Amino acid sequence: MTHPTAAQVLAGIDLSGRTAVVTGGYSGVGLATTRALRDAGARVVVPARRPDLARQALADMPGVEVDELDLADLASVRAFAERFRDRHPALDILIANAGIMACAQTRVGPGWEAQFAVNHLGHYALANLLWPVLTAAGTARVVAVASGRNPDTGIRWDDVHFADGYDKWAAYAQSKLANILFARHLDLLGRPHGVNAFSVNPGWIRTPLQRHLAIEEMVAAGWIDAAGVSAPGLFRTAEQGAATQVWAATSSDLDGHGGAYCVDCAVTEGIPTDGPDAARLWELSAKLTGLDRI
Repeated sequence: MTHPTAAQVLAGIDLSGRTAVVTGGYSGVGLATTRALRDAGARVVVPARRPDLARQALADMPGVEVDELDLADLASVRAFAERFRDRHPALDILIANAGIMACAQTRVGPGWEAQFAVNHLGHYALANLLWPVLTAAGTARVVAVASGRNPDTGIRWDDVHFADGYDKWAAYAQSKLANILFARHLDLLGRPHGVNAFSVNPGWIRTPLQRHLAIEEMVAAGWIDAAGVSAPGLFRTAEQGAATQVWAATSSDLDGHGGAYCVDCAVTEGIPTDGPDAARLWELSAKLTGLDRI
């Protein structure tokens, strides 16, 4: 199967006059997303935990705005949102792309497990704090970058922060399921206000997301060989990985499919509906962050 690139998905689409925020938009799939949106005419803002590195990575893209944001720190999320609202009257596209994967056990904020905090809670807080500018756009879209959907994975409601024994892959899977559930409930709440939300699986891409994995672990998993060469046909390019998220952010094919989980630039049918879990996660996230403005 030949996978399209983000530039191919946006070919012929004019995003002039639209504003997009891409978290983690200076590395890997996020960088490819930023480039494609900017080349299509959008004004792109890239919030970054390390703004200096972001500016270096984006040096060949004049006009892209870089600001500081640490998704693991609610005070930083609040400060970024306030600055953004002061500078921009509306936000058309929010792509929740930044994330961490399979890191060693790490506690952030008030003791939150880092993957759940960065991948989900930080983006939950960001969407809440940017809600006034999302609704001001009239037809805004929020895209949560998830991963593969394993029907055997669930939210550990009694221990979301893995206080009772940490498993890095279980924590990652939980955080990516949270992205899917977040998009579903955000879309339900946002539809009356002209805001739709989607989650996407970008596929397998070699990026700095794998920085916490030892070479030996990736060899054992069959991802790469001992020389570091990727297994044939397994990984996509960053530009191909960015395709589904820019498609979800812009395509009219998604009209009427709000809250959908998307793979390969298409709505995926037949995945679990997760019943009341999306609303339950929203309630838990509101309790943890103290934010529920939508």
